[in-house]
Amino acid sequence: MASIVLLLIIVAVSVALLGSVLIQNLTSINDVLLSPIEKKCQEIANEGYRMHALYPNSNPDDLLENDRKRLLYLDDLWMKECVSVLPTESIFKIVNNVERDFSFGQ
Repeated sequence: MASIVLLLIIVAVSVALLGSVLIQNLTSINDVLLSPIEKKCQEIANEGYRMHALYPNSNPDDLLENDRKRLLYLDDLWMKECVSVLPTESIFKIVNNVERDFSFGQ
């Protein structure tokens, strides 16, 4: 009798863990965990990272005019709409979730 109860407990825990893993894989982290402001800031951070990745060792004066303006705009937007509004924990969460896998042709 005790072995049957133990087996049922093991099966229940296994099903719960498997269900949790499946739900996490089917649901985007950004959709569940980020507020609308955080989602907007995540997009700003992703775009800013792409721009910085194109010119990793350059200062703004060395960039093409349009890229320099875009980068400065994104940096300004990041500071005004994200850093000055969101708590530090949210900022770090966004920075840690920046999409680093992208093609330069996009």
